Amino acid sequence: MERLKKRADFLRVASLRRKWAAPGLVLQVAPCPLGAGPVRVGFTVSKKVGNAVVRNRAKRRLRAAADSLLPVLAQTGLDYVLIGRQETPDRPFPLLCDDLKTALRKVRALRPDAVETLS
Repeated sequence: MERLKKRADFLRVASLRRKWAAPGLVLQVAPCPLGAGPVRVGFTVSKKVGNAVVRNRAKRRLRAAADSLLPVLAQTGLDYVLIGRQETPDRPFPLLCDDLKTALRKVRALRPDAVETLS
């Protein structure tokens, strides 16, 4: 998986308004301008969530959830942005992973062969 790092990429993904908000995170999805390349993912957490220590903890937890689930479940050719919420730093990790799975299903970004994996 590659990382989204440029602000322009984050703004492009947000502009398409294909998103789902779960208690532990918000997932935004957009087609990758490069075509069917590798899965690209970016992470962001607002200052509303807390100070730098809390925001970094939230980003670490989002990265861990994404690293464990996106290679198996995510469609290629899409860019993903995970946004941390107030509950992200303290939400139990299995529930955070369930939030990500639900969000992937709701924005229709699951691999076709991954539907059996969720059941």
